[in-house]
Amino acid sequence: MREPLAAIDEFPRVRLGHAPTPLDPAPRLGAALGLELWIKRDDCTGLAFGGNKVRQLEFYLGDAQARGADTILTSGAVQSNFVRVAAAGARQLGMDIHVQLEDRVEPADDLYGSSGNVLLDRLLGATLHSFSAGPDETPAAETAADDELDRRAQALAATGRKPYVIHNGVGHPPVGGLGYVVAVGEFLEQARAEGVRFDAVVCASGGGLTHGGILAGMRALGEKAPVHGVCVRRAADEQRVRIAKRATEIGALIGCSETFHPDDVDACDTVLPPGYGKMSKAVGDAISMAARLEALLLDPVYTGKAMAGLVDLVRAGRIAAGSRVLFVHTGGLPAIFSYAAALEPWLAEPSTTRE
Repeated sequence: MREPLAAIDEFPRVRLGHAPTPLDPAPRLGAALGLELWIKRDDCTGLAFGGNKVRQLEFYLGDAQARGADTILTSGAVQSNFVRVAAAGARQLGMDIHVQLEDRVEPADDLYGSSGNVLLDRLLGATLHSFSAGPDETPAAETAADDELDRRAQALAATGRKPYVIHNGVGHPPVGGLGYVVAVGEFLEQARAEGVRFDAVVCASGGGLTHGGILAGMRALGEKAPVHGVCVRRAADEQRVRIAKRATEIGALIGCSETFHPDDVDACDTVLPPGYGKMSKAVGDAISMAARLEALLLDPVYTGKAMAGLVDLVRAGRIAAGSRVLFVHTGGLPAIFSYAAALEPWLAEPSTTRE
């Protein structure tokens, strides 16, 4: 087998983010959970508020640049972090950007459709298209969105543009997942420098490239610690199938012959209700706890749900008390501002005292 990290150098890549991102201890939050807790700060990747999508887009946009593309097309939810970083990366490379915003979440107020990532998409000058995806998270819904992207790309090509489509469906190579194999090599090296070894890793599990990339990277680099993915979009049984497929495909890209099966995937969906992009008491409590104990800001869609999942994993005994745990902070912070009304129950009351 090729050395996994060396194999990645064979793929086109552009450097968009700040790396390595910090690996920080979180002693107060860890004590509250009964753990030794460390945070991989991928909210600090830099580009346009950063986040985990920067790592993925270094490979997608590297491939686009190698192919001579001048226009990027991609799709995501209205408050998509991937869309925002795709727009930023395209602009940094001098490319145009077209994005489909899918109405997966019924907005509670006007802020959801105008603040947060949407505001940044517009500031970056992305051409925005609406797509009526609905709340369905099935492969058929992803295929419909990808097919619409392909139609838009064909129309652009007919005008002389050179489009490059970044698809979301599982029928396309998960090249972006290589970014999280790189991240695994990064945090393992940082952990060795700190003299620690993790008993478990926890991350949000949505599209699957972060969770699948971490799982493939850990196993390719000889680490056997469980990688707990907290479901943010789909039920655990469905997500295990998706992550097994993605991890197998990502491993194959780096020359790893291991085949992952759904039983090899740790997925937790206990905090998924009431669904993708929707707040719950468990998520609000987790966001508030992280902010007030560590000044660690989490978003309601991904990292807040992942932290709520970590709390639940500890309570259920799936992560033992006293474990050394790595929590992967995947960013997504602009979305906080579009959830202001939903977060209201966890906000401190403003002071009315005047000097």
